[in-house]
Parts: sequence; C-alpha cells; structure tokens
Amino acid sequence: MSTYNAITWLPLCAGLTGIGLVASWFVMRRRGLAAGLRGVAWSLLPLAAYLTGSIKMFWKMGAAIGDFATSFAFSPQVWSGVAVAALAAALFVVSGAGKRRRKRARGKAAKDAPAGLAAGDGAAAGDGKGQARKKELATRPARAAKGIPDDDDDLAGVEDILRRHGIT
Repeated sequence: MSTYNAITWLPLCAGLTGIGLVASWFVMRRRGLAAGLRGVAWSLLPLAAYLTGSIKMFWKMGAAIGDFATSFAFSPQVWSGVAVAALAAALFVVSGAGKRRRKRARGKAAKDAPAGLAAGDGAAAGDGKGQARKKELATRPARAAKGIPDDDDDLAGVEDILRRHGIT
C-alpha cells in the first residue's frame, strides 16, 4: 500500500483550513481587515488543494525531491558530477575575466594610438610602438603647461572633481 493512500487527506486539509480560519479571525481583530483577509486566503489553500486533486501532485513532488536528495548525498557518481559542474563554472568565470582583460587592452591600445592612425592601420605598424610612445611622452609637458589633463592618468576624473571643489 502506498503511503499516499494511507493518509486520510480530507480531514487533514479541512482541519488545516479550520485552524487557519480561526487564526485569521484573531489576526483580523488585531491587525485589521486586510491582514485577516490575507490569512483567510492562505487558510483556504489546503482545502482547495484537496478539492482540485493537487495534493497527489505535491506528494509526488516531495517524494521525488526526497529521493533525489538521498541519492545525491550517498552517491559518488553524483558527487563526481557536482565536481565537474563546479569545474565548468570556474572555467566560465576565468574565460570571462580573460575576455574582459583583452577588450580592455584593445581599448587602451586604440586610445594610445596617434590621432591620425587607427589601431590596426598599416602605417602604425611601420611607425612602431616605441616611436609612438616617444611622441606621446614629448607632448605631455606641453599639454600640462596648457592645462590640458593627461589622458593616461587614471586619476584625472578625481583630480577634476577636487579642482572644482577648490581642493588641490
């Protein structure tokens, strides 16, 4: 005989509904009509589950979760699967970080390139990175003398905010 069939569901559901309705009456007297009506709504759910036949569905779901949990806890094969899933998640995280780092490096390379040349332009390849960097370093003192902030400085935004507030 199934455990589900051994339980008398109508008295159980009706009893839960009755207890809930009595508790809802006390809640309504204490906290107001809205709280009482919310309690009535919750109280009617066990009886509704019995009348619609969904009690059996809930029982099967609970039994399936229980079976899964017991097989999960005591099975080396399942724990191996958990380890493989954790490894896959770690690889996703690492690959995402590497992808962001590459995008950031490309963006910085495009920003550091001379104004007239694109990052992948053939003329830039002939110029060489060392010469482009020398040109940039040579223009820094002139830009600083004119009061133009340095584009390479990571703290330029912070310095600008401090300057606006009179803090130097």
